[in-house]
Amino acid sequence: MVFMGDRATLLETGRFVQHRVHRPGSAMNAAFGGTATGNDETTDTPETPETPEIIKATETAETAGCAATVESTEFTEDTGSARTGRSVGATGTSGSVESPESAESEARHRRAADAGDTASMSVLGALLLRRGDLDAAEPYLRGATAEGDRAAANNLGVLLHQRGYVDDAAGWWRIAAVAGSAAAAHALGRHYRERGDEPGAEYWLRQSAEQGHALGAYALADLLEHRSDVGAERWLRAAAEQGHREAAYRLARLLDRNAADDPHDAFGRPGLGPGAGELPGASGRAARRKDDGPVAGPATGRVGEAEQWYRQAAARGHRRAALHLGAILEQRGEPKEAGRWYLISAKAGEARAACALGFLLRDAGDEESAAVWWLRAAQDGDGNAANALGALHAARGEQQTAERWYRAAMDAGDVNGAYNLGLLCAAQDRTPQAEQWYRRAAYAGHREAANALAVLLLQAGDATGAEPWFSKAAEAGSVDAAFNLGILYSGRDEDRMALVWYERAAAAGHTEAALQVGMALLHHGEEQEAERHLRCAAGGGSAEAAFRLAGVLDSRQPPPGPPALGEPMPEKTECEEWYERAAEQGHRRAQVRVGMLAAARGDVDSAARWYREAAESGSRNGAFNLGLLLAREGSEREAALWWSRAANDGHGRAALRLALLAARRGELTEGQRWCARAVQLGPAEVAERAARLSEALHQELTA
Repeated sequence: MVFMGDRATLLETGRFVQHRVHRPGSAMNAAFGGTATGNDETTDTPETPETPEIIKATETAETAGCAATVESTEFTEDTGSARTGRSVGATGTSGSVESPESAESEARHRRAADAGDTASMSVLGALLLRRGDLDAAEPYLRGATAEGDRAAANNLGVLLHQRGYVDDAAGWWRIAAVAGSAAAAHALGRHYRERGDEPGAEYWLRQSAEQGHALGAYALADLLEHRSDVGAERWLRAAAEQGHREAAYRLARLLDRNAADDPHDAFGRPGLGPGAGELPGASGRAARRKDDGPVAGPATGRVGEAEQWYRQAAARGHRRAALHLGAILEQRGEPKEAGRWYLISAKAGEARAACALGFLLRDAGDEESAAVWWLRAAQDGDGNAANALGALHAARGEQQTAERWYRAAMDAGDVNGAYNLGLLCAAQDRTPQAEQWYRRAAYAGHREAANALAVLLLQAGDATGAEPWFSKAAEAGSVDAAFNLGILYSGRDEDRMALVWYERAAAAGHTEAALQVGMALLHHGEEQEAERHLRCAAGGGSAEAAFRLAGVLDSRQPPPGPPALGEPMPEKTECEEWYERAAEQGHRRAQVRVGMLAAARGDVDSAARWYREAAESGSRNGAFNLGLLLAREGSEREAALWWSRAANDGHGRAALRLALLAARRGELTEGQRWCARAVQLGPAEVAERAARLSEALHQELTA
């Protein structure tokens, strides 16, 4: 979270709202191996103290700045944590019950203090101050301060600060800090920072940090980071090494600052939408998991030190650290462990963790539990979770409920909500409403909405209006928009510009764009470069690319001769493997070619199978070749059926074969009819032979 201004000042103004934490069910604990003890009800409070520390005075002035054993709403020197409500040996602000031993100790210190013992006055004053009894604490602290007790001077400053006498408090902190109190130096540094005196703040915070004070090191790092000073990392590390959980978290974020995308960047990530609402003209590669989590997935190499600090902060109850640790583990392929940390974070009130947990459960097939966590996150204002709920209800056909959640996402400030509303309306053929929502999201900077809006405009015949939106989306990184822009320029015969955008889309992994680039390069004779793009497209699942790639490889091979008698069947070449891949995807020309290669190897059964598949899919070449194969096997009647289908689809050679078959049977008129058809269809060689046969049949008929 980015803080504007001084962190302590913001905390004191009450701008941070504590979220109510609900106790999750035991079934979820079992699903992810349980949670860490003590994390069920904790909230993630900022690590910067709201008020200065109270130092528990000890028996001598030399040790007056040692760690306190009592924790209340104040911070202590031992851990620097902000946990509230734990009291050891005294009745603190949390309302815990005093133990007999602490009561006896307090009575002993009171007797000694009343007798004038400086150390007991300091200890008793700190105890009363921690309890909130300022009136009773003040005379004891002033008495100990007058005797030179630096812990009492610091605590007197705390007391005066709580009463609103800030300048007087600073005076006593200065006295204690000069005497060597690291806690007082920290408090004084914060006081100067609140006053806008950054040089003074840095001086005293550095004094505190260099004495090994965790809170001083953290406050100094915060100040230096605010000024973009590289020294911030050193002091964050120093505080983190002493167990300061917020320092550990911020150190991890500093080490890992480029790992997460900003969901509010201009033309940001596509959101979740109903599967039926995929855009016409787009490749349908909508991000369904990678981008729909609460935080962007870790980049390659996001391991090591940053993860260690996330883990340390998370183990100490930092809910955002638990969230990021879960994201790292999920990216690494450890969903159960990731779910455990997401669960800890979600229980502590982190909406993004609840949303991420929902996605993990959905991926595991438990949509009902996923919906529970998405609902919880959405109610806490997480737009991504609201989008997920919208997509869930849209997939179930509950369009009104889906629309309500998409609107909730939009109200939460998630522009994906408007985009998903557009997808929902488009799936219902409510084109005007779809355009309205796409336009709203596009103006808010959603790149996929801009692409979808351009597609709608193009379908309506407004190419002039579509082009700027395609360009804006493509420039912002939409792969589909870059491909669509290539189609737009290609339709205008602006091949150079079309190739530019196809190449951009292909570089981002767009299969069809890589095919278009490969075909363009083939057209210009750049076979090697074309092969590279065709391989990318074929590897991405394009049947046409696989066929074209096989053709390139096939052209480099010498024509195979007929197999010699007794010679083993040759192994399949790479080009035949690509032909087969395309054929298996239903590519008719590839099916014919695979059949031809099988026939050349003498594998008649495979050849017949592929020819038949092509013919049944409407390939006239497949039908013709199947007829040849059947005729060769003696099945002329069935061969004639396939030749008839091919001839009726415009295959001249099939018409000529039918004419020859009719002539052999003595069906001269039928033969002439097919000869005329063959002359009409061609090619020239076929037309010439058909004309000669027709003349011979005519002479036979008139003889």
